[in-house]
Amino acid sequence: MKLAEALQERADIQARLAQVRRRLRLNARVQEGEKPAEDPKDLLHELDSLISRLEELIARINKTNAETLDEGSTLTALIARRDCLRTKTDALREFLDEASDVASRAARSEIRILSTVPVAEKRRELDKLAQSLRQLDARIQQRNWLTELL
Repeated sequence: MKLAEALQERADIQARLAQVRRRLRLNARVQEGEKPAEDPKDLLHELDSLISRLEELIARINKTNAETLDEGSTLTALIARRDCLRTKTDALREFLDEASDVASRAARSEIRILSTVPVAEKRRELDKLAQSLRQLDARIQQRNWLTELL
């Protein structure tokens, strides 16, 4: 199994877990003399099975990420760099959106609201960061499809 396939399975299991948790809540109580729509014992068994598989997948994915090298860096390090780049680009984008929203004045006597940074210059920096993020993400995705799950 390729690492990318394991990541897809992990996402599927996480989605199924969310559904099972919801179904468990919906079947936690019934009116006296009624039966639940689904047997909670079956749902709890499904929950245990999904959790067990998820635990196995997470351990194997983490091991694979820690031991797989790409140009001298582990996948774990590349993922950390990607996550931090994403956080930085998101924060910078939010900041520049706010800095771009300069209020207009109806009269010369009104207070002027100005941007605290050169927005166009910072947008060019953001574009370069976003490009680096896309390239790094593509590199990680490629490695995921080339790497066997340990």
